[in-house]
Amino acid sequence: MSTKIHLDRAHAQHLYREMLRIRRFEARCVELYQAQKIRGFLHLYDGEEAVAVGLMAALGAGDAVVATYREHGHALARGLPMQALMAEMLGKLEGCSRGRGGSMHIFDRERRFFGGNAIVGGGLPLAAGIALADQRLGRAAITACFFGEGAVGEGAFHETMNLAMLWRLPLLLVCENNLYAMGVPLADGEIETDIFRKAQAYRMPAAQADGMEPVAMEAAARAAAAHVRSGAGPFLLECRTYRFRAHSMFDTQAYRSRGEIEQWKQRDPIERLRAWMQDSHLLAESDSARIDAEIGAEIDAAVAFAEAGTLEPAADLERFVLMDSVVQDAPARVPP
Repeated sequence: MSTKIHLDRAHAQHLYREMLRIRRFEARCVELYQAQKIRGFLHLYDGEEAVAVGLMAALGAGDAVVATYREHGHALARGLPMQALMAEMLGKLEGCSRGRGGSMHIFDRERRFFGGNAIVGGGLPLAAGIALADQRLGRAAITACFFGEGAVGEGAFHETMNLAMLWRLPLLLVCENNLYAMGVPLADGEIETDIFRKAQAYRMPAAQADGMEPVAMEAAARAAAAHVRSGAGPFLLECRTYRFRAHSMFDTQAYRSRGEIEQWKQRDPIERLRAWMQDSHLLAESDSARIDAEIGAEIDAAVAFAEAGTLEPAADLERFVLMDSVVQDAPARVPP
């Protein structure tokens, strides 16, 4: 299932730029993490950029996105400002979640980006709720929910699949299958390693996409999104991809070989698209240099903005946790 993409010079360069922005942004995050300016956990998207960039191209401004804890790529591809994202990474008040979310809980109400979730599969029922709300309110919107293949073993996955089909929710389920649920090889945890086939038990239409190829990924995403947008109900899209870096900065990667990683790097979506564009005369050396310089300047500005940011005062520790007295003292809302 796919929709042909008109890959002109502008669109090809857009795909390339967006993937490179994610890769370079996270590379700088690694430096900041090693300098102890980013604290807590850090889960990198290195190698999986084509999934986020291709999928976001199929969504409109009114659609909703629910991400995983590996969501920096999702956030940038969705259009969250890099400065606000970097400030969030550094725990600053100017961050998109006021510095409270950090790396794993990115949120942006304006762009309907409903954040990452530290619980494996935790975003699935939330996405179903958002899709249900849009459906009941008559909004012409769909909800895209990202999750890893490790989440399909969670009860929340099966409950969401069941309810989504029962209620014909406008929900696009996007499984980023990078073959390892943290450190467990897919075949060691799932008897059915083609995740999209699990949709059959719920009579849900599904497809598998090459998550290492941005053009194929966008085509599959547009077809899947069109199905959901038509009112035909939910759709499961499995994206076969691979992370080049460890699960998190604390992962020793004892479960896979260096040779396997290098083999997958031969399919690097950024390098392959760059080479194809150069061969097709869609990316000149001057274009490449300009894009590199622009991304570098954007990242430098984001880091400077974040480092100059402020920490939330300790006096505000309970803010947004306990209901403000103003809200508590407000008169009860009269039912319509």
